[in-house]
Amino acid sequence: MRPNSLFIHDSITNPHFQRDLIAYLLLVLFTMVGVEYGNSLQEEFTNLRVWTYRNVGLLLFGIPFLAFQPWASIGQNWPSWNLKQISLFFPLGIGLVFGLLDWIILERLLTHQPPTALPPYTQPFPYSLFLYGSGAFEIEVFYRLIPLTIGGLLLLRYKKGAYVMPGFWVLATLTALREPLEQWPTGPNWLVIYSLTTGFAMNFLQAIALQRIGFWGSLFIRLGHYLIWHIANGIMIELALQANGN
Repeated sequence: MRPNSLFIHDSITNPHFQRDLIAYLLLVLFTMVGVEYGNSLQEEFTNLRVWTYRNVGLLLFGIPFLAFQPWASIGQNWPSWNLKQISLFFPLGIGLVFGLLDWIILERLLTHQPPTALPPYTQPFPYSLFLYGSGAFEIEVFYRLIPLTIGGLLLLRYKKGAYVMPGFWVLATLTALREPLEQWPTGPNWLVIYSLTTGFAMNFLQAIALQRIGFWGSLFIRLGHYLIWHIANGIMIELALQANGN
């Protein structure tokens, strides 16, 4: 068997990859359900954000990189729900902390006019579960899984892996800068500094989580954040709108 064939065979038969693949395909199915659900709601809600099957198709590009994670020294510790092992509760908790911090600072400390409609960073519940669950999935595929896996593979082959860890910290920093810079905030200086700092910190921790326990570590940090900031926050705003007769 040629080396490339051995590489592909070992990747596909890796039990971690097989479990990753099943979970990944279930998330793709979840995204497809969200597309259909969103389409069914468009006449009922204005400004509803709905994905297309093109978005779903793009997610499939992440599958080969799940297989390549072990070859890039990513995800060597398989995560579980067992608190005695490396647990997905830990990255989920990190995300919840960032989400709660955003909610306190941006929704409670800042002065707002009473909302008359759902703001653009929320969606009607329970559809919000599908949109933001799928959104977290997409971001972690293209912001973390693919670039860090490619980077890890290249670093391991450059000068026999002499620069793997320094190179990882550079890649982690670059990927952590992407989202805060793309979503450059407006407002007072302290708010800009807060948003950039926390945005970078969460993304940097996601890169570390991916390197330590694989794709699910980085994804669960983002899911924790979205559960508070986008989903729970949206539910509270919806309830306030209903109480005010909007």
